[in-house]
Amino acid sequence: MSMFDKLESVESRFVEIESRLADPDIANRPADFKKMSQEHAGLQEIVFEYRHHKKVRDEIESNRQLMREKDPEIATLAKEELKVLEPALEESKKKLQILLLPQDPNDEKNVVFEIRAGAGGDEAALFVGELFRLYQRFAERQNWKVDLLSLNPTGLGGFKEIIAEIQGQRVYSRLKWEGGVHRVQRVPATEAQGRIHTSTVTVAVLPEAEEVDVTINPIDLRIDVFRSGGAGGQGVNTTDSAVRITHIPSGLVVVCQDERSQHKNKDKAMKILRSRLLDIEMERAAKTQTDARRSMVGTGDRSERIRTYNFPQGRLTDHRIGLTLYQLSEVMEGKIDEIINGLIAHYQMEALKAQGLGT
Repeated sequence: MSMFDKLESVESRFVEIESRLADPDIANRPADFKKMSQEHAGLQEIVFEYRHHKKVRDEIESNRQLMREKDPEIATLAKEELKVLEPALEESKKKLQILLLPQDPNDEKNVVFEIRAGAGGDEAALFVGELFRLYQRFAERQNWKVDLLSLNPTGLGGFKEIIAEIQGQRVYSRLKWEGGVHRVQRVPATEAQGRIHTSTVTVAVLPEAEEVDVTINPIDLRIDVFRSGGAGGQGVNTTDSAVRITHIPSGLVVVCQDERSQHKNKDKAMKILRSRLLDIEMERAAKTQTDARRSMVGTGDRSERIRTYNFPQGRLTDHRIGLTLYQLSEVMEGKIDEIINGLIAHYQMEALKAQGLGT
């Protein structure tokens, strides 16, 4: 089936759903109405672009006919119009190719976002907090909500680990390429001789798993409660509100102790556990796919160094796409749209190449 055959099929389905949604009887079936409304919304962008493409194509054909007119003025105007329309048609075709790519089923999901200190001791722990602040600022700019799930502070104002839930529109689709090793190069405040130190932190971006996504047998869990430690106030530290959940088959352990309520800490721990188990399943599935398929959906390999933040030079480099920006102060305030958009475009192009459509 050609690309345009697929587009015709998509448009036909879109029209069919529109007709069914207009039927008053559908309002009496809320579940069906919701399902069809979601499918309609998911097809809308590609259908509108396809209709635009056909309109431009028709205008090109019309102007080519006008070029055959005996009136030289009309022929000249048609020729000038074609100079605008033909590149627009090619651009529309590229958009349609991207829109027809297999969709990542997790793109619409919220995420569990984990940042951990790697090599570099106190400097790495400090950068965990700074990097989390960066993503908080970015989330604010997207009108997303950030909810802290777990904090593991150090004694010098840094963090061994920060885990948060980020909720909003297509969060995973925008953040999924952020997973990996982030390297920071700068002179620590405690460095008397001004030497540049290199530290690392790791980022994991996990699509938030619903209970229907991951089946957890209660007998596979060991749940321990204990008295919370660290900051949190008297109410936290004098009750057995902290929760540690061990998933026995996988060996995964999740600890949450930031809430005063044992129930809330358990809910947060289960949310993290479900997302980590889903991530394991995704990694396992990715390893069974071909290299071409992996290039389409991405594996988010967190062992690779993906980005360097060089503070003395005010430079950020994303090593996957060769992007270098001398705007590090703006980046640290969450202005990373250029990086995110560059990564999305890069991986879309890789997917097109895998399908034999890219150049």
